[in-house]
Amino acid sequence: MISTFERTVAFRYLRSRRQEGFISVTAGFSLMGICLGVAALIIVMSVMNGFRHELITRILGFNGHITIAGPSDGIGDYASFADALGEVPGAILVAPLIEGQVLASSPYGQAGVIVRGIRPEDLADQTLVAENVKIGDLDEFGTKKGIIVGSKLMFRLGLNYGDTITLLSPQGVPTAFGTIPRSVAYPIVGVFEVGMYEFDSGIVYMPLDEAQTYFRRGETVTQIEVMVEDPEDPEDARNAAFQIALERGTPGLRIADWQQTNSHLYGALQVERNVMFLILTLIIVVAAFNIISSLIMLVKDKNGDIAIVRTMGASRGSVMKIFLLTGACIGIAGTLVGFVLGLLFCIYIEEIRQLVQLITGPLFPAEVYFLTHMPAKLDWSEVLTIVAMALGLTFLAALYPAWRAARVEPAEALRYE
Repeated sequence: MISTFERTVAFRYLRSRRQEGFISVTAGFSLMGICLGVAALIIVMSVMNGFRHELITRILGFNGHITIAGPSDGIGDYASFADALGEVPGAILVAPLIEGQVLASSPYGQAGVIVRGIRPEDLADQTLVAENVKIGDLDEFGTKKGIIVGSKLMFRLGLNYGDTITLLSPQGVPTAFGTIPRSVAYPIVGVFEVGMYEFDSGIVYMPLDEAQTYFRRGETVTQIEVMVEDPEDPEDARNAAFQIALERGTPGLRIADWQQTNSHLYGALQVERNVMFLILTLIIVVAAFNIISSLIMLVKDKNGDIAIVRTMGASRGSVMKIFLLTGACIGIAGTLVGFVLGLLFCIYIEEIRQLVQLITGPLFPAEVYFLTHMPAKLDWSEVLTIVAMALGLTFLAALYPAWRAARVEPAEALRYE
């Protein structure tokens, strides 16, 4: 327990006097270092968690958690195969698809895009797209000729809702004069915007039967995608899909889950996150060394005071508690201020970004970073770990100066006063 005497002396040492100005400045920098270190760790880890969450959520929202890709001639009898895959544990959606790359053009520009032929009912079950159709009605998709495009693609081609867009496929029609690329014009019946530039500018949805005609696929599809309840652990579902594919006996099928397909991205995000945590922890470590240096100078300056209180009956333990409390106060105050600053920054990070952009221009171009806003996702277990680490380091930093203070001999200290 800490007595009233020990608290009074410790708090007195935290208030600067004229002759202790340099010591108090050093303690102030230590507090600022702890504050900035904690705030920086919370902000950076939250932003990285936000980027990871947004990227993975949008990737999984567009692509299946498990993909069964067919051979070059496609997957036949896909309806019964999809029904069988519906028995995969945790499966919530099984969608046969035709996917192909084409050139989208208008009188005002061209762009390479990916066409995804999908059944209207399956697109309605993909909430990421279905809930972000900004213009048009998803109910019209499949009932009449037309396609759904991303908002950035429509803007890039200088089109409006209802205009016609021309799709040019490299899989052309053979003629006596050679292969002629297949070119078909489609009206825009819907516009979606999910907030990820790569998808908003490069994806076109087409009804499955229309895509079969356009890509000359007959009654086949290029792949079947399965979405499951727990995408973070798709291994069991992937193994079940593999068994169903084996029983079907179709040659040339390839099965992979999203973690395998995006292994480089997933691994890079994890490595970057861990490295940034270690690097930013050094800020707190440097601040902890500042606490050590300021407390050692304080002990040196207070040798006479320590000797006096020792001769008045204070124990070594009592002296040690005084300086431990002094260092702990710096650490606790810095950690709490940094915690509050970090939380406020994460809560208002998009508003802060918009304000900074008014002065400096674009900070994170959507074409490079794929996202149209700055995400931040607080992981409270991670935040508590950062706070506990900061408090632990500052407490450890105060141990050695406190031990030095407790070792001061009254007679030796008073002899040179």
